[in-house]
Amino acid sequence: MSRYADLSLAVMALIWGAMFVVAKAALDDVSSVLYLALRFSLAAVVLGLIFGHKIRFHWAGVGLGVVLMGGYILQTVGLQSISAAKNAFLTSGYIVGVPLLGWLVYRNQTRVVEVVGVLTAVTGMGLLSMQGGKLTIERGDALTLGCAAVYAVHIVLLGHLAPRIPYESLSFLQVAAAAGFAWIALPFVETPAIRWTPAVILAIVAGGLLATALAFVLQTWAQQYTTPTRAALIFALEPVFAWFGAWWWNGEILTGRAAAGAALILAGVLLVELKPNRKTAHP
Repeated sequence: MSRYADLSLAVMALIWGAMFVVAKAALDDVSSVLYLALRFSLAAVVLGLIFGHKIRFHWAGVGLGVVLMGGYILQTVGLQSISAAKNAFLTSGYIVGVPLLGWLVYRNQTRVVEVVGVLTAVTGMGLLSMQGGKLTIERGDALTLGCAAVYAVHIVLLGHLAPRIPYESLSFLQVAAAAGFAWIALPFVETPAIRWTPAVILAIVAGGLLATALAFVLQTWAQQYTTPTRAALIFALEPVFAWFGAWWWNGEILTGRAAAGAALILAGVLLVELKPNRKTAHP
């Protein structure tokens, strides 16, 4: 079952990577947090219709959704004052944060091969993301690092809750709570703006149905059968898929340095995937 779980997480990374190109085109015509609020609201409605009679209320699911949207908002606000490359690289800090947090909170033992895979993937993220970027300290750095920490918390908490709460309830509750938190935070973060262009409609529909509803169902189900560290490492494939989507749709060329980064990310993931998964139970 763990192989199917890891495959589901890889599908998530593929969806998120492909959505990067779609969302980037749409954000010229819609403000960021409004886009997130609309996208997550659509996903919540769809999941509510699909799982309606199976949903049971759990405060833990609501808290998980607030944590999730908190990470999205921190990343969005941080992006306003630093480059996209630097934002992507600093956000990838969650890959390191997940095993560290799992050890601090649950005393989960991370295998040596997972540590090597994480370090290899993070090095690859640096090469892939920091094309011409600088590692100087800027205003958005703290916000983006906060985003990475929050994403790490979300992955670790989901790994703890997924075996305890049915995935139908947990998926719906975290997406619905994330949508609600986005609407509450919206007036404090930005001045809402939208033009209903085809790109915006496509981003909201595809983002709501695929990158949110389907993706978080897959993640919630999959993290019953795999470790948080393994999940975080597989998510490192997202920028690789994002580049492939940019190349496919926009003809963007991958430099030699970025190609080396993508190769390191793949090597880090394969290093762990070729070893059997031993998921340790949370105490």
